[in-house]
Amino acid sequence: MSEAETFGASKLAHAPIEPTGALAEYLDDLRARFDFDDVARYLDAARSLRVLAVGEAIVDEYQYVETIGKSGKEPILAARYVSEERFAGGVLAVANQLAAAVDDVVALTCLGTRDSHEEFIRRSLRSNVRLVPIQLLGAPTIVKRRFVETYPLQKLFEVYVMDGHDTAQRELCARLDDLLAAVEVAVVADYGHGMLREEAVELLCAKAPYLAVNTQVNADNRGFNTVSKYRRADFVTASEQELRMEARSRHRDLREIVLGVADRLGCRRLIVTRGRTGCVVFGAEDGYFELPGFVTPVVDRVGAGDAVLAVSSLLAAQDAPSELIGLVGNVVGATAVGIVGNSASVALQAVTDSLRELLA
Repeated sequence: MSEAETFGASKLAHAPIEPTGALAEYLDDLRARFDFDDVARYLDAARSLRVLAVGEAIVDEYQYVETIGKSGKEPILAARYVSEERFAGGVLAVANQLAAAVDDVVALTCLGTRDSHEEFIRRSLRSNVRLVPIQLLGAPTIVKRRFVETYPLQKLFEVYVMDGHDTAQRELCARLDDLLAAVEVAVVADYGHGMLREEAVELLCAKAPYLAVNTQVNADNRGFNTVSKYRRADFVTASEQELRMEARSRHRDLREIVLGVADRLGCRRLIVTRGRTGCVVFGAEDGYFELPGFVTPVVDRVGAGDAVLAVSSLLAAQDAPSELIGLVGNVVGATAVGIVGNSASVALQAVTDSLRELLA
């Protein structure tokens, strides 16, 4: 068995989610209002949507090692190299996840002219994803290199390989303007590494027919990449940490923060992911809901938020009930954390199997 099969590319089979405690009580209540067919019709209808994914392309590189111990001459950790593999991450993973549920996806991103990884990226995309790359002259495609202890699968250290996006803005906006006119939904995965600056953001706010946004907080952008950089969004996904950073508050009531952000952006749907706690979902018409989470084995959290953004955006764009959007988001997130990084997308069949069991 190859290392890729051992570590990264394991596509977990559907594992039944066992509802207990608060989750079981919540599902009993939910079944009185919705059944599986109510969800399935939105997933089926999503197939015909024309979707644009916008954001930074990231090559996720996992360097698998076995730690040996402290170096003999310096106070640093020494490790023995085992193997490595690469995954198509960032907006590429979002596009692949969308393409699991949608027939036609376009991915607009930036690739470097130095160390572009373009051949690998094109091989890694699903056949129904059309890549539209903007060249970054003299810069590399973003690589996030993680050093990972093989057992347990524990990340030790991370290195970013990247440069700015200054030279691409004019071409990016021209291509974005053309593509927005041809799609129904724009899904923005904004990692805050410089691709989406003021002009591109304003273009998305002004011309996207339906705008779904996630602004991620990471080591490179902490404090500078919150959702308020967008003056308008129809649907927002955020972790609780990301939303609290937007509100500059650790302690305020989460409901108050959610309602304030939704009001400022004119946002009709908003999901706040909370890990094992579940999620909070808000709908302008149907209100505010707290959904309990699913307790499932966590292999790797990388890529889980992107998977939730992709799939829940498709339901939100069809104006699905907020609770159903939250339920699907919970299922997708719980499934995604069982996959190493972006080695595979969440299989739509696994999602529908879980939903069928939960709503039976």
